[in-house]
Amino acid sequence: MTSVADDSMELEAFRQRRQQELQQQLEQQAKQQAAAEVESQVQAQEQQALDQAMKTILTSEARSRLTNISLVDTNKSDLLKRQLVSLHEQQKIAIPVNDEQLKKILAGLSKSRRDASIRRI
Repeated sequence: MTSVADDSMELEAFRQRRQQELQQQLEQQAKQQAAAEVESQVQAQEQQALDQAMKTILTSEARSRLTNISLVDTNKSDLLKRQLVSLHEQQKIAIPVNDEQLKKILAGLSKSRRDASIRRI
């Protein structure tokens, strides 16, 4: 009879430990999900700020070109937006930037990436 009681106590202890483990896992997943949501909100706010800045920095034709670029390559579009904001903050560009000026800035960004060369030794 004592072995049955011991078995049920061990089983209950095991259930308690397993329940605590599951609770800890759920808490950890909730923390990770909350952190991901906060990061997502921060990125959305940054994107909105960039889009709002583009409305003041670019002409409508230039914004149209930037939209086309973002459809093809979002990374290049984001890089270009950040570059434009940086140039605007440094007062290196005249506002509003028209389509021709945007093409030159874009060519400058593309050129700097193409100039990389590999040498074999």
